[in-house]
Amino acid sequence: MAEAGAGEVPLHAVIVGVIPDQSARVLKEAARYAKLFGAPLIVAHVDITRFVTYEDPDGYVHSAPIDLDAATGQAQLAAVTDAATAILGGPGAPDWSVRQLVGDPALALKHLAEQAQARLIVVGTRRRGFGESVREFFTGSVAARLAHRQSRPILVVPLEDPAGDDEELWPDLHEG
Repeated sequence: MAEAGAGEVPLHAVIVGVIPDQSARVLKEAARYAKLFGAPLIVAHVDITRFVTYEDPDGYVHSAPIDLDAATGQAQLAAVTDAATAILGGPGAPDWSVRQLVGDPALALKHLAEQAQARLIVVGTRRRGFGESVREFFTGSVAARLAHRQSRPILVVPLEDPAGDDEELWPDLHEG
């Protein structure tokens, strides 16, 4: 695993947008596809409390906070990194790294996908609840906005699995 936002962006990666306390199913599905494609996995968290002010020619993104509580974004990144480590830390996992993005989630994921020449973008459905419905009404669905703004395939993973999610994460792909 690489540090958050450090170094070159791996090419032809599978990108998964992850938020704190999201269903592990989203990250597991992204990891399965990365393994199938033989591609690196980029776990991307978008800090919506910051916005992009400008980007250097070398790709370094300068940002500014919407509010002065910068610790919120760092705490969310730590939660996402911990969840990814718990799920992807075992043997057989694809190469993976964590990236901290800022701003609008759909635009940030699109930009990262362009940099990485991504094979696939994976996102989860929204959480249930009135508050999430209101938020989506005003901001729109990240998956729908991605689908309308770029040409890469998008996998939208339902947060709940009615059949259960107890299957092995890294089955031998060459069996049967």
